[in-house]
Amino acid sequence: ELERRNLDMKQVIADAIEQSRPLMEAKTHRLTVELAPEPAHVMGDQKRLVQILTNLLNNAAKYTPAAGCVRVAMQTSATQVILAVEDNGTGIDLELQPRIFDLFTQADRSADRSQGGLGIGLALVKSLVELHGGAVRVDSSGPGQGSRFTITLPRVAGPSAPADDSNLLSTTKTARRRVLLVDDNADAAHMLAMFLEMAGHEVAIEYGPHDALARAQAMAAHVCILDIGLPDMDGYELARRLRQLPGTSGAMLVALTGYGREEDRRKALQAGFDHHLVKPVSAETLLALFALAPE
Repeated sequence: ELERRNLDMKQVIADAIEQSRPLMEAKTHRLTVELAPEPAHVMGDQKRLVQILTNLLNNAAKYTPAAGCVRVAMQTSATQVILAVEDNGTGIDLELQPRIFDLFTQADRSADRSQGGLGIGLALVKSLVELHGGAVRVDSSGPGQGSRFTITLPRVAGPSAPADDSNLLSTTKTARRRVLLVDDNADAAHMLAMFLEMAGHEVAIEYGPHDALARAQAMAAHVCILDIGLPDMDGYELARRLRQLPGTSGAMLVALTGYGREEDRRKALQAGFDHHLVKPVSAETLLALFALAPE
């Protein structure tokens, strides 16, 4: 039986990533997360939805060689929440894909798949997704070509507004982080900083890239949120320089941009960003990502 209630899928994603983090770190994978800026609510069981996503993330980690890439992406339509887990790992044979969600389906026991078949895990994923009124599918171009698992769930309206903003922010509260926010739009920067500070984080604001480099090094920021359209030096170059500084080489870098094309996302990741977010971005979306930031 499912304990159904109105859930924010962004929090479900954050909880699942936290559970799968040790396996990702053990294999030195690069995990990127892209969340739609708008609310994404479903009617479901928190524990079971986290279980679904954790299972997919763990599989992606297991079947992707060390230092590989795992991507979580969430989009919405008027009636659906679409969640994808993608990797550049060992892939799935085309003949196996139609049966991949069957109970105890076995993949070949190769060196890369030393864990054996995918077994009961994906059968459970399919069963739980369908109990939530959704569907799951797999796409892979074959062995060595990576895999993409896509879940669609019915989207519902969010719950009634909480009594105050602090109640909303407490649902995504994580350990205190030092955050550097770089944006030449002062009003937007101060508004976002206010919400992050309400959630318990330490926030410093800079309006230009050169001052940002000095501040980031001095404060050893855990998270750097960078606008792309900055004066004198764009956010891509700023990200590259931050990656070269000892104090911020391991920080989480989040790109803020008005452009959401695949080309823009790829350019951001190549520059060293961990996440690519399209403006306007909500504080809630950022807070969900903070669970991934280094402490």
